[in-house]
Amino acid sequence: MNLQCTAVFRKVPEGYIAFIEEFPGANTQGATLEEARTNLREAVALVVEANRILTREDAAGAAVIREPLTVTA
Repeated sequence: MNLQCTAVFRKVPEGYIAFIEEFPGANTQGATLEEARTNLREAVALVVEANRILTREDAAGAAVIREPLTVTA
């Protein structure tokens, strides 16, 4: 899959806060920039998984079509 997002890192006294512009809720922090990057990858994976679960619960019993979607820019 070729989906590219924008990670934003902000230096704060405790280290870095980080978020993904395109994924509301995917935010984290880290003592170092590398730790913030690692934590951000995990945050994105958790947001995607949580959204999957919530969507499936919401659509339970409904006739829906699910299919892969590739985004290229």
